[in-house]
Amino acid sequence: MKTANVLIIAEHDHQNISLATRKAVTAAASLRCFSSDLSIHILVVGFQCGCVAQQAAELTDIDKVLLVDDVCYQHGLAENVSKVIKDLASNYSHIFMSSSTSGKDLLPRVSAMLCIEQLSDVMEFTGLDSVVRPIYAGNATVEVKSCEALMVATIRSASFEPCGISEQHAEQEMLKISHPLTHTQFVSMQTSNHERPDLTTARVVVAGGRGVASKDGFLLIEQLADTLHGAVGASRAAVDAGFVPNDYQIGQTGKIIAPDLYIAIGISGAIQHIAGIKDAKVIVAINSDPDANIFSYADYGLVGDLFELIPHFIQQCE
Repeated sequence: MKTANVLIIAEHDHQNISLATRKAVTAAASLRCFSSDLSIHILVVGFQCGCVAQQAAELTDIDKVLLVDDVCYQHGLAENVSKVIKDLASNYSHIFMSSSTSGKDLLPRVSAMLCIEQLSDVMEFTGLDSVVRPIYAGNATVEVKSCEALMVATIRSASFEPCGISEQHAEQEMLKISHPLTHTQFVSMQTSNHERPDLTTARVVVAGGRGVASKDGFLLIEQLADTLHGAVGASRAAVDAGFVPNDYQIGQTGKIIAPDLYIAIGISGAIQHIAGIKDAKVIVAINSDPDANIFSYADYGLVGDLFELIPHFIQQCE
């Protein structure tokens, strides 16, 4: 493998760099155990996002910030952002991005353009060309060695802590790369505006499942979450039943989280859901079924009627 140079693709909203990107920086920095002269660059692509580049320059372990700023990238669409990455790929041995919705949209396209097999949901690096990643819905992990000259990988955010802020700022370089959209047209964007913490970064998450029984029942879940200053989540069963929107979903096909405290209420504990919560530091389960699978993974379990227990908890917390 060539001299190790890592390119991290920054996620941002044109104002702030994401926490997931800071975790990807930590993942990249762990490679310095295998190559002391490793260079880590971060790529910011967008429009009028110089403030994001400045934030990136302040992150620890970053050696250089590459900024591609053009109106054609104002919506961050994979069609043309992927072409920027392809143009720069020959200078790097590794290209990383978080396993977020954006990362899952962008990096597979980059991999296809480069004719390279992508590694997904990397949890740990065991060498410059080897990683540990989950398989079987997160019930097992496997060590994989890349045979490619360039490793393209998405990073599982729940497995890494966010990098810090450095007093010494990295060099910034402006690149003139323009790839206007040709096959894709931006139509509109709808975002979910919540006053609660973001589900993927919250320290406390309260989630409900099929046992909550209805949309009205989910009001209890939300009330407890607000009392604990936490985020609200849900199992796939609750989302499929229409109790809450799909951006609440936690699990293999939803969000992977790693809060300090996770409270599962009325959730049976299917393996797909467990895959999304197993990195939580403390898991509390509340279920009326004493044989529910969730109790096998919980640090604390309580068998009972959630509609009797949750109001009591809320009262005690207030």
